[in-house]
Amino acid sequence: MNAAVYTSFGGPIRVQRVPIPQVPDDGVLIQVQATGVCRSDWHGWKGHDGDIIAHGLPFVPGHEFSGIIVSKGKGVQKLSLGDRVAVPFILSCGSCRYCSKSQPTICAKQEQPGFTQFGSFAEYVAIPRADRNVRRLPDHVSFLQAAALGCRFTTAYRAVYQQGRLQENQSVAIFGCGGLGLSCIMLAKAKQAHMIVAVDVSEQALAKARTLGATHTIRVSPGQKSEEVAKQVRDISPETEDGVDLSLDAAGFIETSEASVYATRPGGIMIQVGLPHGSPSIPMARVAGKEITIIGSHGFDVQVLPELLDLIATGVDPCQLVHSEVTLEQGCQALEAMDRESPLGMVMITKFNSSIVLPRL
Repeated sequence: MNAAVYTSFGGPIRVQRVPIPQVPDDGVLIQVQATGVCRSDWHGWKGHDGDIIAHGLPFVPGHEFSGIIVSKGKGVQKLSLGDRVAVPFILSCGSCRYCSKSQPTICAKQEQPGFTQFGSFAEYVAIPRADRNVRRLPDHVSFLQAAALGCRFTTAYRAVYQQGRLQENQSVAIFGCGGLGLSCIMLAKAKQAHMIVAVDVSEQALAKARTLGATHTIRVSPGQKSEEVAKQVRDISPETEDGVDLSLDAAGFIETSEASVYATRPGGIMIQVGLPHGSPSIPMARVAGKEITIIGSHGFDVQVLPELLDLIATGVDPCQLVHSEVTLEQGCQALEAMDRESPLGMVMITKFNSSIVLPRL
């Protein structure tokens, strides 16, 4: 099969022929129909992820995807050949102490395609623990929509609704308007947040944020001090002079993490959902004195996937975030290009044997 492979961290990513993976007894083999190019894949390629380091090179990235089951292990009972399916990037075990407490996103024995095993930048991917984690797609949900849900949208859902507990008419600030941040904006709008503030260094990203529901946008300069950025949020209106009800760092940079804390009102909630890179200086005196709650958010529980699919039925379409559909070769190039810039929205690989690119308007 064709797969995107890198043999050194930060080195070239090249499409080559590799064996089709073996199907575990409790797993399925999925023919990939769509897979996203995510910033987390970039972190892995750059050598920032301990699971990939432990696995060893060469490696195949990719963790947000949808496809068709073409083979299954003898232990799989709930799925059939030909099923159209979506897969979470955290494959929980169901038996560890965290899973037993309904905390599968921090499963002690979790597996992750694209991190603990070869991922979905390939024609086929083998997924263990299928009965617990793999879900059929309703007829009204396309492969592209399901893959767009895959990591960024589902991660945003947990961050905004479950961990952040956003309520109608509250104020929210989102730092970073890549695919994850834009997903947070869409979900905040769906929850009828009264004020949605988007913060980014890119005017193009902020323009996209406005089309998706941001009521206010703030363009910041690279390297701008965190407290200055937070002050711009608080200066928007009297409603935010003490900060916003919910603040989310969807970028994971030192500056965005710090600014997100400074922008949170007394008694408010700050969510760290962007994969952090670096060690921010969190103003713990403010956290204590203002009783700010800081919560981490990672992945999502596959049990809530039906709720997300219901959102699609109401018109919340993750394909609004899709910037382009590309070939596997072009997906490699897009991942390497994250060294220099972030794409506006999601780049989705949908062509595994073709050089055709289908731009989305």
